[in-house]
Amino acid sequence: MTDFRLLFSTRITRMFAYGFLSVSLALYLTSIGLSEQMVGVLFTLTLAGDAAISLWLTTRADRFGRRKTLIIGSGLMLMAGIVFALTREPFLLAVAGIIGVVSPSGKEIGPFLSIEQAALTQLIPSQRRTQVFAWYNLAGSFATATGALCGGLLVQALRDGGMDTVNAYRALVIGYALIGIGLAFVFWRMSDKVEAPVAAVAPTGMFGLGQSRNIVLGLSALFALDAFAGGFVIDSFLAYWLTAKFGIAPGALGAVFFATNLLAGISALVAAPMARRFGLINTMVFTHIPSNVLLILVPLMPSLPLAVGMLLFRFAISQMDVPTRQSYTMAVVRPEERSAAGGVTGIARSVGAAISPSLAGPMLASASLLSLPFFIAGGLKIVYDLALYRSFNKNKPPEEHKEA
Repeated sequence: MTDFRLLFSTRITRMFAYGFLSVSLALYLTSIGLSEQMVGVLFTLTLAGDAAISLWLTTRADRFGRRKTLIIGSGLMLMAGIVFALTREPFLLAVAGIIGVVSPSGKEIGPFLSIEQAALTQLIPSQRRTQVFAWYNLAGSFATATGALCGGLLVQALRDGGMDTVNAYRALVIGYALIGIGLAFVFWRMSDKVEAPVAAVAPTGMFGLGQSRNIVLGLSALFALDAFAGGFVIDSFLAYWLTAKFGIAPGALGAVFFATNLLAGISALVAAPMARRFGLINTMVFTHIPSNVLLILVPLMPSLPLAVGMLLFRFAISQMDVPTRQSYTMAVVRPEERSAAGGVTGIARSVGAAISPSLAGPMLASASLLSLPFFIAGGLKIVYDLALYRSFNKNKPPEEHKEA
C-alpha cells in the first residue's frame, strides 16, 4: 500500500473514532455526574491542551520525524480514552483531556492534520492539491458520519440489551482508546517518503515561518474567530441540545449525525470544481455565509423534523470552505514553510475552539438560554466570512494568477 493510501486510511480511521465518541461524549460525562458547566469547562481545557501539545509537536515534527510524531499523537488518543473510561474525577479527566487527544467536536484535533497535509502536498502535483484535499475531507466526513451512526446504534443496542446508560456510553470510550492503537500501527507502516525534505527541516524563523509570517498570522487570526464561533455548536453540544429539547433517542441521534457528516463530505467534494471556476476565497465565503444563516434558523424550528431538516440543509453546504481553506493556506505560503503554516493555522483554530465551550456550557444548563449558542455561532461566523473576503480577496494563489 502506498503512503498516499496510508495517509487516507489514517484520516478515515481517526475521523471514525472522533465521530464514534463525540456524539455521546457530553451525555457520557453528565451521566457520570459532571454538571453541564463542568462539561463545558472540561471541553475548553481539552481543546486548549490540544492547542499547546499540537503546537509543540507540529513545529518539531519535521526535525523529530513525521511518523514518530504521528505515532505519539496516536498514543495520546489511547491514553485519553483509558483515563476517560476509568475515572469520573474531574481533575483526572481534565489532565487527560489537556495532555491527551480527544475530540468533543467530532472534528479534527491533535497534531495529525497539518503533518498529513504537508506529507500529501509533497506527494502530489500542485494542480491536484485542492481536489485531493477535497477527497481527503470527504473521506474524513464519511468516516465521522459512520462513526457517529455506529456509536449511536451501539449505545442503543447495549441499553436495549440491559446495560445501564453509563456503561453503554463507557463502551464507546473504550472503543476510542483501542482505535488509537490501530492508528499507531498504520503510521508505523509509512515510508521515509512522508518525511520532510532535508532542506526544509531547519525552521526559518519563529514556528518555522519566514517570509510567509504575516499572511499566516493574518489567516490564523481569522481562522481562530471562525473556530471560536464553531465551538458554541460542537457535535457534543448539538447532540445534547437535540436530546434536551426534543428527547431524541440515541439511535436516532447517531443517524442524524451520520446524515450531517455525509452531507458535509459531499459538500467538500463539490468545493473543488467551484474553486476552479470562482476562486478559492470566493468559494470559501459565498458558500459559508448561507450555511451560517441556516445555523441561526435551527433553534427557531418548532419540531424535531424541522430542526433536523434545517441542520441537514446547513451541512449540505457548510464544509465547502474546508478543502478550499486548506488548499489556500498551502498555496500562498512558501513551500518550505507549509508544514509550519498548517500547524500554526491549525493551532489558531484549536485555541479559538477551546474558549467557547466553557461559555456555551452554562447556556445549555439554562432552559431560557438553551438556543443562544446557535445565534452567537452563526453571527460570529458571518463576521469571519466578511473579514476574510475583505482581507484576502486580492491575495490570490498562483494558479488563479495564471488563469487571470
